[in-house]
Amino acid sequence: MLREIVLDTETTGTDAKTDRLIEIGGIELLNHIPTGVEFHRYVNPQRPVSQGAFAVHGLSDAFLADKPVFSAIAAEWRDFCGDATLVIHNAAFDVGFLNAEYARLGETGPPPIDLAAVVDTLALARRRHPGAANNLDALCSRYGIDNSRRTKHGALLDAQILAEVYIELLGGKQTSLGLAMESGADLRRGTERTGAARRGPRPAPRARIDDAERAAHAAFVAGLGAGAIWHEYLGETGPD
Repeated sequence: MLREIVLDTETTGTDAKTDRLIEIGGIELLNHIPTGVEFHRYVNPQRPVSQGAFAVHGLSDAFLADKPVFSAIAAEWRDFCGDATLVIHNAAFDVGFLNAEYARLGETGPPPIDLAAVVDTLALARRRHPGAANNLDALCSRYGIDNSRRTKHGALLDAQILAEVYIELLGGKQTSLGLAMESGADLRRGTERTGAARRGPRPAPRARIDDAERAAHAAFVAGLGAGAIWHEYLGETGPD
């Protein structure tokens, strides 16, 4: 069973060394299918939100003031992720901020995320659509995904949208069809194990005509003479 976490974050700015994480959202996928299990927390960054960042996500200092600090949610976040593969758009940005938060926790924090082990959907999109715009809005437009709710960036909403984009990048409906076929194969194997799908012996074929009809037809063919095509069809030379 493949378990993945599609995640997104919002921050106070763009520099992971001095800015802080303020929101984190994660969506669980099993075999590329959303399970409905989600993680969403706001975080008090203990520093002001930059004007540029506020214009993007709309999360103010006043709104974040009573939220827990990252150390208070770190264990819960680590438990949610477990050993799942992380799926992130422009992964270097989010991983940089998460690893900076982990480092501030010292030995009590989670181990740093290995960027090489993360699925970066931006890299996937660039390989699939070279030379095209591959930000989240552009990908939604390309794949017909409704992002009308995205008036501002938000970690959970963006993770939900990214999960849809990710499935399309993997093949969309074809991927879903493959998973459905795999599930069907599992079901067939299950019925074979229980015997529910076993077939009995094949019944002997029943004749379509009875002996009286066969005799009548033979008499009819004999009356047609030696040149009748029926003799050739039946593999006979016909009467002399």
